[in-house]
Amino acid sequence: VQLVESGGGSVQAGGSLRLSCTASGPSSSRNYMAWFRRAPGKEREGVAAQDWATYYADDLKGRFSISRDNAKSTMYLQINDLKPEDTAMYYCAARAASCALTWARADLYNYWGQGTQVTVS
Repeated sequence: VQLVESGGGSVQAGGSLRLSCTASGPSSSRNYMAWFRRAPGKEREGVAAQDWATYYADDLKGRFSISRDNAKSTMYLQINDLKPEDTAMYYCAARAASCALTWARADLYNYWGQGTQVTVS
């Protein structure tokens, strides 16, 4: 499985971005996909995940929206009303098994992309 993120960039506070993660490889190995981010000096944190349901970090609900286009093997993360504290490297991750209770556990994901940088000023 390979994951390739795109769509990051430098934006002003209040702006929007849509990140994309295009996947390749056996679909059975990437049933469950998620977005994580790592801000400078901070631990990696789960942003959102999706299988047959969607899950969000509590403090990010409302501004972040995850979606998937299975025909394009692509997952998206729409971020609205960007804030300077959203500055981070954003990663997509995938795994075969689905378990809603552990969606934010980075150690349970088998596949990771290289990340796309989001900088908000």
